[in-house]
Amino acid sequence: MTRIGLVGLSVLAALAAAGAAVWISSWWWIAGVLFALPGLLGIWDLAQRRHSVLRNYPVIGHARFLMESIRPEFQQYFVERNFDGRPFDRDVRSIVYERAKGTDAEEPYGTERDVYRPGHEFLVPSMAPCAVPRTPPRVRIGGPDCTQPYDMALLNVSAMSFGSLSANAVLALNAGAAGGHFAHDTGEGGLSEYHLRPGGDLVWEIGTGYFGCRTEDGGFDAAKFADKAAHTHVKCVSLKLSQGAKPGIGGVLPGTKVNAEIARVRGVPQGKTVISPPYHRVFSTPRELVRFVARMRELSGGKPTGFKLCLGSRRQFLAVCKAMLEEGTAPDFIIVDGAEGGTGAAPLEFADHVGAPLTDGLLTVHNALVGAGLRNRIKVGASGKIATGADLVKRLLQGADYGNSARAMMFAVGCIQAQRCHTNTCPTGVATQDPRRARALDVGDKSARVQRLQAATVGSALQIMASMGVTAPDQLRPHMLRRRIDPYTLRSLDEMYECLAPGQLLAEPPSSWAADWEAADPDQFTV
Repeated sequence: MTRIGLVGLSVLAALAAAGAAVWISSWWWIAGVLFALPGLLGIWDLAQRRHSVLRNYPVIGHARFLMESIRPEFQQYFVERNFDGRPFDRDVRSIVYERAKGTDAEEPYGTERDVYRPGHEFLVPSMAPCAVPRTPPRVRIGGPDCTQPYDMALLNVSAMSFGSLSANAVLALNAGAAGGHFAHDTGEGGLSEYHLRPGGDLVWEIGTGYFGCRTEDGGFDAAKFADKAAHTHVKCVSLKLSQGAKPGIGGVLPGTKVNAEIARVRGVPQGKTVISPPYHRVFSTPRELVRFVARMRELSGGKPTGFKLCLGSRRQFLAVCKAMLEEGTAPDFIIVDGAEGGTGAAPLEFADHVGAPLTDGLLTVHNALVGAGLRNRIKVGASGKIATGADLVKRLLQGADYGNSARAMMFAVGCIQAQRCHTNTCPTGVATQDPRRARALDVGDKSARVQRLQAATVGSALQIMASMGVTAPDQLRPHMLRRRIDPYTLRSLDEMYECLAPGQLLAEPPSSWAADWEAADPDQFTV
């Protein structure tokens, strides 16, 4: 309030100086102009809807854009970092911002990357490129036990909860999804009116806290779940086992953000910090997990149901595959979250040292399902720092059928990575429950940016695929991605990772998989 009050004081001072100039001395006009300039600039900042920072920080917010305009000399001193932890460059965040704003443009003079750096990857172009498809393909989600299949877009909004995000941020994300005909994952924080009001397609995520379908003692309430899952905007239901940034521990919502509305949506006490349990009450074995997913599908009226995880033990996932085979049922989709992903706050030790990166997780899940003869009935989603068309193409050829994006979508609604999400003082109104800060986020402007970002990213992916001689995602193969091992050695993805044939684990497991397949027990999670 002080920030906005200073604008008012500046205007009042300008009026007072003008009065003094009329009644005392014309020299007061100089003071009047000096006071009027910041006052008028502040009024314009408060009235405009394009920049959330300026609406929350009139006048002084321009300092951020000044620093941003003289990158990269000053950019390294801010919190902005590229997605792999290296100092920020133009290739990622700038692409996201430009596409969200509709100002994406080509640039001359080639790449700024060190293409001989170990770890550098590139997609293999074809000498016979294809025409870019006019209509983006969609992915049919729904196995043989699903009676209400859903056609998923190639890129969707990944899981981010109301409570962590403001109401306006949720509205903007969902309105963008509605306008662009792609899906919006609710995150584990419950199903709110802000998810439902714009009319976007929803993937309702259920976490260990069972928010929105929770009993008084924190268990799963089947009746509440069935009632909300029946909503026409809920297209799929996802059971969250773990998330990329912090697999093995639950989410945390500080008590300062748990207002009356958040408490009502989640079914928790107001003003108290909400800590999700690290484990589920409703199952404790792979077999029980598979049965519970089937029960959720039945309770939802046959809608596509699956689970999300950050992979750890290959043996444990193979145990789930065995449980699917023995129970004769399977999830309709599995979302693989990478350890390098996640927009939520996490302990540094977990973010840096726990869980498999998305490439390893995707290839393991994809090959396990192929080898167990289950891949044709289960779709695989990828979630973990997908921000560009190239990112999406890489995940598709690593085994995903579609992708989800969180961080890039947050950028589209105005996030500047101030890293103050847990303090309730987000400067752009994205991750706060303070109504005065949240009002700075203009839903109309930001929803249009979300829609433009998704369309441009998918369009870029299709253009890249066409340059590779591919007309559909299912034609992508691991050999189409090359990685530099050292300055003199290149390897394709299929040379670095073993690819299984359909049903190979059932017939004759390769030696590298045999021990894990043999030890995998559908009745216990053994590492």
